[in-house]
Amino acid sequence: MKMSVVTDPAPAGERHGLSRLRGRRPGMMLAALLGGMFLGNVDIAVVNVAIPSIRDQLHASGGELEMIVSGYTLAYAMLLITGARLGEIRGRRGMYLIGLAVFTVSSLACGLAPNSACLVGARVVQGVGAALMVSQVLTSIQVHFDGAARRRALGAYTGVLGASSVIGQALGGVLVSADIMGTGWRPIFLINVPIGVVLMVVAYVFLPDDEASPERKRLDVPGVALLSLGLFLLVTPLVLGPDAGWPVWTWLCLALSLPVFVLFARVERAVARRAGDPLMNVALLARRQVALALVSQAATRAGYFALLFVLALFLQQGLGRSAVYSGLVPIAWVATFALVGPVLGRAGARARMLAAPVGGLLMALSFAAMAAGAHSTGWLIVLLGIGGVGYGAAFSGTLAHLTESVDARYAPDVSGLFNTTLQVGGTLGVAVFGSVYLDLVTRGRVPADAFGMTSAALAVVSAAAAALILYAERATPEAARRETSAV
Repeated sequence: MKMSVVTDPAPAGERHGLSRLRGRRPGMMLAALLGGMFLGNVDIAVVNVAIPSIRDQLHASGGELEMIVSGYTLAYAMLLITGARLGEIRGRRGMYLIGLAVFTVSSLACGLAPNSACLVGARVVQGVGAALMVSQVLTSIQVHFDGAARRRALGAYTGVLGASSVIGQALGGVLVSADIMGTGWRPIFLINVPIGVVLMVVAYVFLPDDEASPERKRLDVPGVALLSLGLFLLVTPLVLGPDAGWPVWTWLCLALSLPVFVLFARVERAVARRAGDPLMNVALLARRQVALALVSQAATRAGYFALLFVLALFLQQGLGRSAVYSGLVPIAWVATFALVGPVLGRAGARARMLAAPVGGLLMALSFAAMAAGAHSTGWLIVLLGIGGVGYGAAFSGTLAHLTESVDARYAPDVSGLFNTTLQVGGTLGVAVFGSVYLDLVTRGRVPADAFGMTSAALAVVSAAAAALILYAERATPEAARRETSAV
């Protein structure tokens, strides 16, 4: 089915972009965008499998290993909102190509790193490139596709996001085990280089060179500094705190992040009042349908990442299963998650509206059954499949709600907020629920009981997420609801 392109009235900069897009192939444009997002998300998961090999070959310390994994995530999470705004100011095509180039070159540097310090630095730069690249994807979809075409594009977005998690886990294991020409872990990074070069050619040809704002907008440097500081103070302790045993500095960072975010909001409002160019339109967060949808998405993302972390510990430490077994079983969740988006993209308006709350309830059902003791292989596969369907519906439904209830001129804000919510929510889930499980085991609980109590808590969080997104959808303005039902 051929994808349609936006024809609705748009701001001047967007109309200019659409005039050039008509001569392009929307399918190839979408492939170029999703290809970059695929690479960026694969590299979040692929390194976990290679950590033992990296430790042995580079003699890396525990702290260095943590930063090899977390340095990428930190840089990635901190720059998603800034990257989306840079795309609006300087042009999404240009920023996407710059991000892809930085990602590709830094992947080469990772693969050739002579020591762990160089690898840590290259991973941070790689995260910067991924943020600049990935932050343009959702914005471009929201701006250049409309109606059924946008729903199909968002379905593909969800599918690629899910598939990248599966492939990241599997590919890392295959490449490290193959030990190609004695290179050990290095191919997990070097494989990005030829793929990145091909994607740069495709993106250069098929992405419209038309998206820079016609107005003389400037990057809000104070806003960038405050937002980056706030995210750094929030994400760093969440990433490093569990392994460090939650020392005092982690709690100080978390406490300090709140006033920094408050100051950021005040600065952004002041910039907007002066008719300036704020980094983020914080007024969006005052809209109930947006704020509640983001909180709901953070909760379901936290549940998903917490499950992957806690389940791996429980299967190996509690049930005595192998690492291979604990890596394969969660594929039932990830695979069903990847299937839901494309299906929902072709569903009607009512199905899309109900998808997110129903999805949250399915996640709650899955967690509740695991809390009740359904731990056999067959039951786990069934329940993880149900949970994956639920998370896929919650993810796709929330994304559709956000993109359909907010005007296209806010596309950079929606993209930055949504992607940052995913990163922070996932990190928060591992930090909080991973710590709960480990603390219960440390205090003498048998692993099955600890897993059951953690799963019960995740069921409550998922049910709350379902209630939040249902309330958010009811808060959607009636005009937006009628427009959504018409497509």
